[in-house]
Amino acid sequence: MEARISPNALAVIRLAAQLQGRSVSDFMVVAAQEAAHKIIEEEQIIRLSLEDQQSFVEALLAPPEISPAMKRAKEAHTRLIRESK
Repeated sequence: MEARISPNALAVIRLAAQLQGRSVSDFMVVAAQEAAHKIIEEEQIIRLSLEDQQSFVEALLAPPEISPAMKRAKEAHTRLIRESK
């Protein structure tokens, strides 16, 4: 891989590589990988539309009624926790 960069940018990269005890090539590869990972992580964050955000907040503020099956499961869980103490 080749890149054309200004002398000033190269000087900064050389200094940073030297400070880390790396070659310029190694420094640039590691820096590019870190930047790539950061971009990928940022893109994998869940993005909600304005309407979805509103629905999410409404569900948090006014959750639906708990179903009978969920109530039984909660009671069973509570019993198990108490018995394990």
